Amino acid sequence: MTHPVLFTERLILRRPAPEDLDGWAAFSADPVAMEHLGGPVDRSVAWRHLCIMAGAWEIAGYGMFSVIERATGKWVGRLGPWMPEGWPGTEVGWGVASEFAGKGYAHEGAVAAMDYAVEILGWTTVIHTIAPENSRSIRLAQRLGSYNMGPTKLPAPYADVTVDAWGQTAAEWRARRAAK
Repeated sequence: MTHPVLFTERLILRRPAPEDLDGWAAFSADPVAMEHLGGPVDRSVAWRHLCIMAGAWEIAGYGMFSVIERATGKWVGRLGPWMPEGWPGTEVGWGVASEFAGKGYAHEGAVAAMDYAVEILGWTTVIHTIAPENSRSIRLAQRLGSYNMGPTKLPAPYADVTVDAWGQTAAEWRARRAAK
């Protein structure tokens, strides 16, 4: 099975790989980066999360991409299509390491991932599950053209976490992209 590699102006989006562990583990241990992603975890748990994401590519044929900065080869974060069993919908999610926050990388990567989810995976709706207090992710969702579709529930172990589904239809995404 071949896996896609997406290129943006500043980023490479590719399937997670073993060489991503150091960046993934640092990201996963950062309380700021992980504030709305389940909280910081140690390296051994980060390794399991990396394996889960890599395994999703084998099982489902898609998963979040590792995001690599083209200029330096540094691991920036992970983002992209995500819909594990019991998830409330077809999601494009994101998370970037603190050192890369505020540079527009999440937006740049999310646009490529939205295009991929709509045009390649054929998703008819794309959501982003966001905690109501996560103002940075809400701003990014709005910048992508998504709107609050209301509260939703995540499966265990996140069933008690309050999140809203921000999203849009594929038709709305295509219309927005065509207008640019």
